[in-house]
Amino acid sequence: MSLTAGIVGLPNVGKSTLFNAITNSQVLAENYPFATISPNVGVVEVPDQRMEDFVKIFKPKKTIYTTFEFTDIAGLVKGASKGEGLGNQFLGNIRQTDAIIHVVRCFDDSNIEHVEGSVDPVRDIEEINLELALSDLESVQNRIAKVVKKAQTKDKDAVKEMDTLSKFEKALQAGTAVRNLELTEDDQEIMRNYGLLTAKPVIYVANMSDEEISDPSSNPYYAKVKKLADDEGSECIAICAKMEEELSGLDKEEKKAFLDDLGIAQSGLDQIIQAAYHLLGLRTFFTVGEPECRAWTFHNGMKAPQCAGIIHTDFEKGFIRAEIYGYEDLMQYGSEKALKDAGKLRVEGKEYLMQDGDVVFFRFNV
Repeated sequence: MSLTAGIVGLPNVGKSTLFNAITNSQVLAENYPFATISPNVGVVEVPDQRMEDFVKIFKPKKTIYTTFEFTDIAGLVKGASKGEGLGNQFLGNIRQTDAIIHVVRCFDDSNIEHVEGSVDPVRDIEEINLELALSDLESVQNRIAKVVKKAQTKDKDAVKEMDTLSKFEKALQAGTAVRNLELTEDDQEIMRNYGLLTAKPVIYVANMSDEEISDPSSNPYYAKVKKLADDEGSECIAICAKMEEELSGLDKEEKKAFLDDLGIAQSGLDQIIQAAYHLLGLRTFFTVGEPECRAWTFHNGMKAPQCAGIIHTDFEKGFIRAEIYGYEDLMQYGSEKALKDAGKLRVEGKEYLMQDGDVVFFRFNV
């Protein structure tokens, strides 16, 4: 299930450093604007303690985690919506993503140039959001020009589309992101045709120094970003991108010891991956056993046969039933046998809505 989040921000805020950490690869990250000329794509495992618990119980020969895709997109600058700084290309790259990871600089360092000459995270966020809004406004107005005449003839669908487009145009002219509007089902249905940048869900990532990351609230820049994110109902995650890049080269035990020394429960990178995964309504079910323990990604709201089809199309075509138990029940009883003896194995049919953490065996016949 290939969904992707695009990492965006002004030049020199730490995007490529974060991407290096995400993929454990060496993407070009130099101290000058436009070091990233084309989008780099990386696929990462979604960290999940449940999988580690399954491995302890089943001792499988093979373990497969769910994955998520990130795209590193070059730094946007003022005027990007008009093509400045390769803006058209980069806005097009954002348009191909499903969510936005907006990295913003929250540290002072005279050795690293800021394109605006000073550190001001709210200004930086507003600058990029304005460019995205201007790009969307142009798209909406172009569409209005094509629909307006048909709407004037009282064509029902055209009138409905014009109502939605007018709502978008008014908001975008005021610099308001489409995702922050109250939309009807009709609005949402029409919106899916446009690929609007400001309709994409956002996670703000406050990149700060390693001295401050153990107590982000002490960073005044972070406090401003957190308030902005809270006001619009978005998530804000504090990281030190440079530290995350260093952590990515360690094994799990070394990484845990490093974080424990700092008093940090979970790395910023893991938080971003999990937040992006859930932001897009993705959930996980599991198939487990001695040959293989595997995590599978599904969309929240999918039924059992659809999830069976994720494994193989024949599973969905010939779906009979799903035998399911929950991760929490397995942890409580310690083994599948004890769990079954306690009557915790359920048999579910075609209308069952799959839940995050379900452990399932599909019965099918084709």
